Amino acid sequence: MPHRDERGQATVLIVGFAAVLAMTIALVVDATAAYLQRQGLNTLADGAALRGADLGATGRDVYEGGVPEQRLELTAAHARQAVGGYLRDTGAFARYPGLSYQVRVDPATQRIEVSLSAPLDLPLTIPGSPERATIGATGSAVVGVDAD
Repeated sequence: MPHRDERGQATVLIVGFAAVLAMTIALVVDATAAYLQRQGLNTLADGAALRGADLGATGRDVYEGGVPEQRLELTAAHARQAVGGYLRDTGAFARYPGLSYQVRVDPATQRIEVSLSAPLDLPLTIPGSPERATIGATGSAVVGVDAD
């Protein structure tokens, strides 16, 4: 029975494990970067919604008919303007290049919803993964009247 030479078999196994380990590290790093950016966008969307609700209420309903019992009337144009100003003032466009936003005001509930999306530059790439990813976040707010 001939004797087989098994030298080099461990090298293939070590290289394979190293490749799997490198892809796992890349996946964890990319997932962490995506999570952190989404958390930042969530905070930004919440702040923009609050600013839009606060400055989007024109106060016209107060001057014309007194303080309403539930909510102030939101004006979509004022809300959009306030959200855009908030994003500029906080430096969001510089921090998240390619940032886009949408503002929706529900006239029935006087609720403002701000949706943000920004491209994510992944620190590491895994073969076969998309080269460009987009992360999004949504925040909402309603302007209420205090009973005090």
